[in-house]
Amino acid sequence: MEKIKVAVIGCGTIANSAHIPSYMNCDEAEIKYFCDIIPQRATDAVAKYGCGIAITDYHDALNDPEVTAVSVCTPNYAHKEISVAALKAGKSVLCEKPAARTLAEAEAMLEAQRKYGKILNIGVVNRFNDNVREIKKIIDSGALGDIYHVYVSFRAHRSIPGLGGAFTTKDIAGGGVLIDWGVHYLDIVMYCCGDPTPLTASAETFSKLGNPMEKYVYEKMWAGPPKYDGTCDVEESISGIIRTNGPVITLHGAWAQNIGEEDGRYIDFMGTKAGIRLWYGGKFKVYGVKDGKLTTEEIDVVNSDMFQNEINAFVRDSVTQEKLPSHIEVNIKTQRIMEALYASAEQHREVMV
Repeated sequence: MEKIKVAVIGCGTIANSAHIPSYMNCDEAEIKYFCDIIPQRATDAVAKYGCGIAITDYHDALNDPEVTAVSVCTPNYAHKEISVAALKAGKSVLCEKPAARTLAEAEAMLEAQRKYGKILNIGVVNRFNDNVREIKKIIDSGALGDIYHVYVSFRAHRSIPGLGGAFTTKDIAGGGVLIDWGVHYLDIVMYCCGDPTPLTASAETFSKLGNPMEKYVYEKMWAGPPKYDGTCDVEESISGIIRTNGPVITLHGAWAQNIGEEDGRYIDFMGTKAGIRLWYGGKFKVYGVKDGKLTTEEIDVVNSDMFQNEINAFVRDSVTQEKLPSHIEVNIKTQRIMEALYASAEQHREVMV
């Protein structure tokens, strides 16, 4: 297979930690452009990886007929604009999660995908995680029986990212901990449970610790340092419930809470025959009954790199145009859930999804 030429649009953290190294390790792809509105980031990428052309206008890459595919690794506010333009230009797109800030933006992306016919995958990378895939196999086999409830916990102790910056500015990010962390957890649940149809949602969001910003005492500040002259108008914590035509999903998420334990990131799948706890990014345990006795089995699949799996699949997908489990047509359900949770929190009542 001839190498496809790729453009990486946005050369920040997720591009350098995941997308770019994975493309560099993919024998079927070659990065032709590094694009960033901050010129130094693009030129630094060219120097670091020893390939490609540094540009600041993504249209330069979209206008190049040699470019087959693009990774959109920008802040959330630019996802829709760039993805739609890339699809229109005949490129396959891998857009980082979340698909967009709002459901309306995500639906516009889906409409463009259908109109122009190219692939649009969303960076819900856990669908390429070996432990997650193994859990899906177990659930699909019927070993857990009827999955009636899934509990989701994505909680950390006082670790609001870059307080006052892009992550805490609604106009840029679209939301806080739910749209940043919760999107991954909800997507794991949806994937493992066969992408059930969401019906209703109820939630409350909280911003109790990060405001006023100057008084926020923190354990760590990834995406920092704090910008006290900036904005913090998103939720730092959320609790909610989603009813689907499959399991009921309850969630509790927090960038910041006054609980400093280290076990706050997991998903519990509760079935009539057995249950599973998955530690995010790690191993899982199966709890069941055998011969009248309670059993516990700890499973840690030998994990390949999920970002590499995702990029490899996307590169192949760019040629075959086959829809992956991370395709926008599937991921739009998670976007609908998040939109409904936010709407419920604003209205303080249950809403239809």
